[in-house]
Amino acid sequence: MTTISERLSLYERLMRLDKPIGILLLLWPTLWGLWVAGMGRPSAFVVWIFVLGTVLMRSAGCVINDYADREFDGHVERTRNRPLATGEVGTQEALILAAGLALAAFVLILPLDRMVIWLSLPALFLAASYPFTKRFLAIPQAYLGIAFGFGIPMAFAALQQQLPPIAWVMVLANVFWAVAYDTEYAMVDRPDDLKIGIRTSAITFGRFDVAAVMTCYLTALGLMAWVGVVAGRGWIYQLGLAVALGIAIHHYTLIRDRDRARCFKAFLHNNWLGGAIFVGLALDYLFHPVGA
Repeated sequence: MTTISERLSLYERLMRLDKPIGILLLLWPTLWGLWVAGMGRPSAFVVWIFVLGTVLMRSAGCVINDYADREFDGHVERTRNRPLATGEVGTQEALILAAGLALAAFVLILPLDRMVIWLSLPALFLAASYPFTKRFLAIPQAYLGIAFGFGIPMAFAALQQQLPPIAWVMVLANVFWAVAYDTEYAMVDRPDDLKIGIRTSAITFGRFDVAAVMTCYLTALGLMAWVGVVAGRGWIYQLGLAVALGIAIHHYTLIRDRDRARCFKAFLHNNWLGGAIFVGLALDYLFHPVGA
């Protein structure tokens, strides 16, 4: 019989709160959307809702992911000790936890525009269905990019009550970024994934995996450069993109030999790439506000 503190520790691991990289990779594009939609001055209340909602939905997504992969995780070196794989947390218990987290995130957005509430439905579907796409999609990472980028149109809905083309270009940029960083992640597990039959972009790209990752980085940054032009951003934002490009080039040096530990290091390092874009964007709006 586990104690309450031990149970909470299991839930923390199940929600990956001890490994916040997933929250950060979901948070950065959401913040991009909030700052562009809010023209550099998004409502602090709305930002708070989105930040907390990001933590809740990422946590729910991790629980659903482990539920979907519970039969596979025990065969993968990196995931064999996850609570659902070891049986420390039951399947029904996990589903109740995921539902509670999703419900809490839904309650959070109730004060926002009705369009945000309607958009939360496909957002929930994307988060819940992504783990199962690894059974049949050749590049499930692209689906992940849509799911992780859906905070962008929701941010525009909350702050502008509309979904302009720039919002969807930002989502597309996030799709390419997600394919890049999650392919690095998949390169770590490729030997195990090949054995158990899970599909990933690292397997699909094969010997062109490194080239595909770098192409996706360049495409994502190119799209974000276009976003900067449309949003009227200046040299500070472009400097942020240049820093992000430098980080992407550094990732090439980490993944080119396909060493599993270095590929995982590159994946984790994407936090700095997303952060560089946001810092450049926020500082550009601060020193070059719209209408100034």
